Formats: sequence, structure tokens, C-alpha cells
Amino acid sequence: MDLERRRQLTLAATIIGSSLAFIDATVVIIALPTIDRDLELGLAGQQWVFLSYSLALAALYLPAGGVGDRFGRRSTFIWGAAAFALTSLLAGIAPNEAVLLVARFLQGVAGAFLTTNSLALLRSVYGDQAGRAVGLWTAWTSVATIAGPPAGGALVEWVSWRWIFVVNLPLAAIAVALAHYGRCEERVHLRTGRLDLPGAALAAIGFGALTYGVVQGAEEGFGTVWWSFPVAVAALAAFIVVERRVAEPMLPFRLFRRRNFAAANLETFFVYAGLYGVLVYLTLYIQFLGFTPFEAGLITTPTSVVMILLAARFGALADRQGPRLWLTLGPAAIGAGALLLLLVDDRGSFWVFGIPGLLVFALGLAMMVAPITATALKSAPSEFSGIASGVNSTVSRLGSLLAIAVIGLVVTVVFGHDDAVALATGQTDPELRSASVDAFRAGMLVAAGLAFAGAAVGALWVSNSDARAGAPAPAPAAGS
Repeated sequence: MDLERRRQLTLAATIIGSSLAFIDATVVIIALPTIDRDLELGLAGQQWVFLSYSLALAALYLPAGGVGDRFGRRSTFIWGAAAFALTSLLAGIAPNEAVLLVARFLQGVAGAFLTTNSLALLRSVYGDQAGRAVGLWTAWTSVATIAGPPAGGALVEWVSWRWIFVVNLPLAAIAVALAHYGRCEERVHLRTGRLDLPGAALAAIGFGALTYGVVQGAEEGFGTVWWSFPVAVAALAAFIVVERRVAEPMLPFRLFRRRNFAAANLETFFVYAGLYGVLVYLTLYIQFLGFTPFEAGLITTPTSVVMILLAARFGALADRQGPRLWLTLGPAAIGAGALLLLLVDDRGSFWVFGIPGLLVFALGLAMMVAPITATALKSAPSEFSGIASGVNSTVSRLGSLLAIAVIGLVVTVVFGHDDAVALATGQTDPELRSASVDAFRAGMLVAAGLAFAGAAVGALWVSNSDARAGAPAPAPAAGS
């Protein structure tokens, strides 16, 4: 089998593997109101079904990238896909909320190794053509996301929400087989040295405590969870100290001396915060307005179609021209799409304002997602590909974690009724429905503001000349 054929098999494996992780997040969002009715979750419980998965991803992306850098991206990817299948089975048979949350957390653990090493594997296999490969990865992942939400919505509506997890098993098996048969030479050197386990533990404690405080504070009152905030501050401060002192840090701070690496990751934080804020709360809002889970899945289709048609093209344009233009226009369009959603207050107005808003949102996403990922990866030395992918994935998840928690807090405060749940399906009281609409609009304003902040970072900080020059020689380690 020739090299190009093996590359194609590897690309297909990374597309399927990453699609598992991405689709599982989006389909779960669609299923949340149904799971709520079955397991009596409440708004905070629905948030935790999503956040427990995202929290594990955010905490383990960096060590997962480090494992791939040291022991091989392909083998780490394969083990991640196998573990994702097993944890999906546990989620599918979960008898109650506690087991489901544990399963979702373990899914996130497996997903961290799967998705981080997916992008790093593409970088190592495709080398200088990584921008085009990431664009293809993005576009074809979107093919899966076209079928994913409607199919997941159909399963939720007509079979059971449990099947959205069970169907991951055969897909994971296909990804493992393709990755195995696509083995080829990887154009990078692997790193050596010990993994930074204390840094990983401190990061997990810091992110977890902060997320817990924001989510549960909105549900129970901040006076009952005040301790989580000093714990988060102490853990993150200790993380910074540890990372600056250990010989092999999980997060090499010297990478942030590279202008485009720092800029791309800061922009990733803002934009993905706004992006996930829209995706999560719009999906809940659509079903609040009276759409079924299947219809909610179909409504996301235009976003995926635009991504398929345009993502690879924008990735190639950014490779040739530089990424700054697309990293400015893309987030701005995402913010504009969020603002259009403010005009939606019933099923009829959704077709007038919601669909155009989603199309503008999708265009911005297609402009931004491949260039921002390629910029973050290519601005780091090749031996740090896994770490660079892990950093970029981590900040995207951190953005989504904090945005969902903070927007959830805003939604709860603006809703203002302790005896009811904001955006609940089947809500008929006019006062409660009006309060839910106001709460959703407040959340979209926050999401739009985050996207516009990302656009400002792209316009003012990203350098086209640095991007065209490629990654410079590795920066010296502190104290060397």
C-alpha cells in the first residue's frame, strides 16, 4: 500500500474518531430535555451531563498530548478510541443520574486521548500540508455531524436516549481498524522524559472547583459553595508554580513566547466560549419553543452543510494568504449570528430570524475553525505537536466550560423563578415563558460578546508573516 493511501486511511480514522467525540457532545445536548424527564435532572443536572464530559476533556487534554508525544500518537489514538467505546456502553446502560455523570466523565477521559492525538497524528503524517489536512478533517467531521444530530434526535424521540451512546461501539471499532491499517512514517521526533502528573492533577482540581462553584452556586446559592472558589485559585496558582519548576512541564510556558501560538489560543478561548454558549442554550431553547428532538437535530443541518462546503477552502486560503483575515471575520460572523437569535421568541419567528442567524453563525465557524487550529499547531515545534494540540483543545474546552456555567448563571438570574426551571419543555404559563425568552436573550448577548472579543484578538494580535514563515526554532528553556 503506497504512502498516500495510508495517509488517507489515517485521515479517515481521525475523522471517525474525532466525530465520535464531537457528535456525542451535540447529540447529548439534543437529548438533555428527554434525559431530564427520565432521570429528573433539573437545569443544573442537564448542565452537568454536558460539563462532566467537558471537564474531563479540559483536565486531560494536555497530559493526553504528552502521552502521545512520548509513546506515539497513533497507538495513543487507538487506545483512546477503544476506551471511548467501553465508556459509551456504560453511559448507555446508566440506571440513574450518578452513574450517567460518572460515565460521561470517563467518556471525557477517553475522548481527551482520542481527539488530541487525532490532530497531532495529522500534523505528523501530513507535515507542511497540515492546514489542508485539518481543513479536510474539519469538513468531513461535519459530514458526520449532519447525520449525527438528526439521527440522534430520531433515536431519542422514537427509540431511547440510551442508544445515542450505544451506537458509538461499531464506529469506534472502524476507527481502530483504519488507524491500524493506515500506519506510515510520521515526520516528527518523539519526546522523552516523565509525564507531569502533579500538574495534571492541579489543573483538574482548579478547573473542576471553578466549574462546580459557578454551576452549583446558581442552583443552591453561592453561600453554600463559596469554598470552591479559593480552592480553584489555590490549585491554579500551584499549577503555575509547578509548571515553571518541573523539568518536563505539562504546559511549557515558553511556547507562549511565540506570538501566533499565544494569540491563537487566546482567541480560541473566547470564540469557543461563545460558540458552545450558542450551541447548548439554542438547542434547549428550540425544544422549549415546541420543536421535537428530531426537529432540533434537523435544524442544525445548515451549519454542518456550510462547514462541509467551505471549511477546507478557508483552511487552504489561510495557508496561502495568512490566517488574520479569517480569524477576524469568522468570530465576528459568529457574534452576528448570535445577535440575530435575539429576535426569536416563538416557532414562527425562528424561521424568519433563527435560520438566517444559524447560517451567518455557520459561515463564521467555517472561516475560523481550520485556520485557528492550524495556526496553533504550526506555530509550535514539531516535537511539541501533541502538547500544542492539547493546549488548543484545552483552552477551547475551558472556554466552553466557563461559558456554559456563566451563561447558565445569567439564564437562571434573569429567569428569576426559583419554583420553576428556565427553558423547560412544556412550559405553558405566560409569565414563565416570557421569563425564559428574556433569559435566553441575555445568554445570547454574553455569547455574542465573547465571539466579538475573539475577533478583536485576531485583528490585533495574529501575524500573517509569522504564520507564513512557519514555526521558528524552539525557544530556549527557562534557565538554559
